[in-house]
Amino acid sequence: MKRTIIALACMILAGPALAQSLGEKTGVNSALGVAPSTPDFVKQVAISDMFEIESSKLAEQKGNAQEKSFAKQMVTDHTKTSTELKGLVSDGKVQATLPTTLDSAHQSKLDKLKNATGKDFSSNYDSYQVSAHEDAVSLFERYANGGDNAALKGWAGKTLPALKHHLDMAKELGKAPSVGQSK
Repeated sequence: MKRTIIALACMILAGPALAQSLGEKTGVNSALGVAPSTPDFVKQVAISDMFEIESSKLAEQKGNAQEKSFAKQMVTDHTKTSTELKGLVSDGKVQATLPTTLDSAHQSKLDKLKNATGKDFSSNYDSYQVSAHEDAVSLFERYANGGDNAALKGWAGKTLPALKHHLDMAKELGKAPSVGQSK
């Protein structure tokens, strides 16, 4: 416990430059409400979109009716945000590098979903969707409020309501009975 407090204090005192990248990786920025740097924001959003699209494609095949319906909307909406983000970067409004592959944490979750079936798949997919959207809402709120790129900041603010809606929908996964649902 003492080490955690000392490490947190060191990160806070190390200044914004260090806290940006290291803080985003460790979750310190989120806990402190610090906006991510533009490169960190772009990287996290791109990875999140890739994970949402790939995991939801699996849910369209393996999920129950409620998950399939949710997954279809996730593929549509996250493909749209991914395209918009790529547009901001490619037209020069945002100086950042877009990752082309998932990071190890998201790849591990995707691999787990690929190998899961039935209730195991549903349990994992549902919990991943809630945590992913909680993280996304936090990330977008922090950037919309304190980001350093005006175009990206505006886009984050415009995208936030849809992410909050996704979070509300994700929290409902598994609550409704899957028997007798259609779609």
